[in-house]
Amino acid sequence: MLRMHTDIVDLRQFYHSELGRMAEQAVSMAIASLWARMPEERLVGLGYAVPYLERFRADTERTFAFMPAGQGAVNWPVAELSSTALVFDEELPLPDASIDRVLMVHALEFAESPRETMKEIWRVLAPGGRLVIVVPNRRGVWARMEHTPFGSGRPYSRGQLTALLRETNFTPGASSEALFFPPSRSKMILRLRHGLERFGRSLWPVFSGVIIVEAQKRLYQGLPVAARASRRVFVPVLAPHGVPSTRIWASEIKAP
Repeated sequence: MLRMHTDIVDLRQFYHSELGRMAEQAVSMAIASLWARMPEERLVGLGYAVPYLERFRADTERTFAFMPAGQGAVNWPVAELSSTALVFDEELPLPDASIDRVLMVHALEFAESPRETMKEIWRVLAPGGRLVIVVPNRRGVWARMEHTPFGSGRPYSRGQLTALLRETNFTPGASSEALFFPPSRSKMILRLRHGLERFGRSLWPVFSGVIIVEAQKRLYQGLPVAARASRRVFVPVLAPHGVPSTRIWASEIKAP
């Protein structure tokens, strides 16, 4: 079943708000507990991951922001050559085994076919490649409140996410949680967020706003690939290795 993406305008407005900035800080800290540095690796952010990509961009060999067609796209990084591409999450415009890491934020909960999306990520990840998924927690308050992007799409339990990863040939690894403070615009609540995050992680982790799981590409089992209907996709062309420019040239082609 198709789940409507949150519009790119709404996503940007949320992350420019005080509540959005506080949420970004909490989720970024949780991601940082799973990924530290990734020197000379190729990283793709899928969904609306740009608020979380900046901390990694200085270390990576390349960093791309892939934004689903149903969501819309914006230029990123701001005032630099664009590393953004508008994509279909089931047909990523990348060669096989070409990416070292994928960060999914505001992505999986909107996927028309989560299994097909995960199979496509498996295809583009290099052997030993790693994936981090951030999804709304179905037990958390944030999934029930529609004034934030985490209240849209399909929320997941930890068991559901783990099962999906195993079904699509990933080995789940370390995990974390974030957003234990309520999604309130109250300045008093926002001032208490650090304490709520700290106590929530210790006392009631099952009620976090988001679940964050790292997984590694598994190589010893084949996956059946179903035939797909032809459709138009935007393909970013990667510059040859050794060329200093990081610009992506996008061309519209007909998928075979």
